[in-house]
Amino acid sequence: MTLAIVLAAGTPAAGLTTATGEPLADRLAAQLRLAGADEVRFAANLDELSDLVTTATAPVLITGTDLVAHTAVLRHLATSPVGPTVALVLGDPPVPGRTAVREERGQVVDAGALDALDGAATGVFGGALRVGVDDLPTLAAAARAAASGMLPVAAPIGPAGDVAPLPATGGVGSGGSAAAGGPGSAVDRLFAGLAALGTLIFAQRVRLLVAHRVEDQAGLTAAEAAVTAVDEDRAELRLSVKEKDDFFSTYFVSTWSPYVVRLSARLRLTPTGVTAISVLFALGAAVLFGVGGRPALVGGAVLLYLGFVLDCVDGQLARYTRHFSAWGGWLDTMADRAKEYLVYAGLGFGVSHAGLGNGWALAIAAMTLQTVRHMTDTWYGVLHDEAARRPRTATNASGGIGDRLNAASTRVQADTGSVSYWLKRTVVFPIGERWALIALTVALFNPLVSLIAVLVWGVLAFAYTGALRTLRARWMWVPVLDTVDATLHRDDGPLARWLPVVRPMGPLTLAVIAALGPAVLLVGALLSDAPEGLRWAVPVALLVLLVGGLGAGAAHNGPLDWLVPAALRAAEYLFAIAVGVVGAAPGWLIFGYVFVLTVHHYDLTARLEKRQAAPPLHAASLGWEGRSVLLTLAAIAGIAGIGLATLGAYLLVVFVVSVVLAWFVRPARSARASVAPAGAGGAAPR
Repeated sequence: MTLAIVLAAGTPAAGLTTATGEPLADRLAAQLRLAGADEVRFAANLDELSDLVTTATAPVLITGTDLVAHTAVLRHLATSPVGPTVALVLGDPPVPGRTAVREERGQVVDAGALDALDGAATGVFGGALRVGVDDLPTLAAAARAAASGMLPVAAPIGPAGDVAPLPATGGVGSGGSAAAGGPGSAVDRLFAGLAALGTLIFAQRVRLLVAHRVEDQAGLTAAEAAVTAVDEDRAELRLSVKEKDDFFSTYFVSTWSPYVVRLSARLRLTPTGVTAISVLFALGAAVLFGVGGRPALVGGAVLLYLGFVLDCVDGQLARYTRHFSAWGGWLDTMADRAKEYLVYAGLGFGVSHAGLGNGWALAIAAMTLQTVRHMTDTWYGVLHDEAARRPRTATNASGGIGDRLNAASTRVQADTGSVSYWLKRTVVFPIGERWALIALTVALFNPLVSLIAVLVWGVLAFAYTGALRTLRARWMWVPVLDTVDATLHRDDGPLARWLPVVRPMGPLTLAVIAALGPAVLLVGALLSDAPEGLRWAVPVALLVLLVGGLGAGAAHNGPLDWLVPAALRAAEYLFAIAVGVVGAAPGWLIFGYVFVLTVHHYDLTARLEKRQAAPPLHAASLGWEGRSVLLTLAAIAGIAGIGLATLGAYLLVVFVVSVVLAWFVRPARSARASVAPAGAGGAAPR
């Protein structure tokens, strides 16, 4: 049950009445109910709020009594999928008594009095926040501390909630202290205290809709007029489109996709249903690309474009209807990759079917390149988020090429719509541009040209992003793999954990060396007239590959160790491809095996992004080194093709069973367990 609390303390707006004659606080309570709150309570002070929060078992919505906003603003805050704890952030100029905010990459990284932020404020706290279940104990501690004029001295606080007196001046940052002369209202002090405890808070910005904090009747009248002047439903439809998207999506999809969103909503389609339809469109395009012939290729290009439109619509529909779920987000991520690689398969078959060359080799290369790129994208995003949460040290605060690149990137991103802005967003070859390139080259030329174009642009984009990100990462010097389960995201199996640890070389160096052996074997097999004769070299390549396991137990805290998962993915894919080539396995079988591996690895990254636990049967996937050992045995026995098919089928079954267990069986068991006390005469926990 979602609890909403209206905190009435410490604001002159508590006694204001709206144009309809009702108290502003009562209207806020009604809006919170419309926003999804099951229960709305009023708290006269922070101590009372702390008592209410202590008994809560679901996310809690909190507002002051000075907020005038569209109901949609509160609904967006209540349903925001960006993280468990989210604060409303406004672009209004900070005023005395309000908490100023500095945010980076959507995270609140500093909060406090305006002068304490040294001119770095990017907004002001909007007087409303949603706090996730795991952060409720911290919220209660912050409320008690703020009520007593005390704030924690470190983050996170201990079980006893140790606090220290408020200093006379200062701001609130990660592990900092609050300003006595800064935030004045109770909700501002509460938010400042929550930030002081180091809570990860995401920012919810107001765009197109209206939200203002008011202090007097004149301000209330003006804010109500601003709210009335905006068509809420029309604004929400426009808000369903990403604020900053890529060039192709912005100008060739989002200009008309909102009409599809509204139609889908009227037809009561769910985002998951739209995702399923987009998969069918991509599958149809892949089949037509494989069939060949100009009509089929043009038809496939049209289906691919429409499939991409639906790929955008599913997310827009979720934002418009506010239907978010961890399952939907995970499924969308997995479907995006599956659709793209099915298209690569269709193109590869089409090249071979038309006698234009070895299409499967090109399709495998495109899939491998794109997957390794995605692995670096994921981990660089984690790196950037972690860097935003940490204060700059003296060694990386300023100066150096990394600092200049970071400043230049910030300037370009701020110059929305400029040529440099669009070049920066396009050169990295995002999915919209990839699908547009495929559709155009297939319709105008043939699948061979399409695959070559994807590979060339993909390699250039990888080189560009890799070089710049490496320089910026060395400047940031923020470890990320040591903040998560490195064994899980390395995809280590039992063998890697048993290998000795070689610390001086570092895990990234060892992972790169691991990829060199399979790469040399693959090149040799491709250049050889009789690749089957290189069967003896497979165990040698395996030994080089296993070098990557020597860094499994080492600390992954180097400035570039975020590249380790991508390097290990590349090493395993190259080894599997090399085994297939040496064992004379058909191209479609090698593609299928690597495709199953990518599904397994995308599952891990999707869970990382959605903050999910490991797949239920992760241990049964054997780890990258265990799978490679089995393929080596198959190659030595002369049954590489059978080995690829058998191991691929096994991994696919493990993946499917894990999905069923994680998303259907376990939630159903939890639901049954939660209602069991009701059957025994007790009240069901909420």
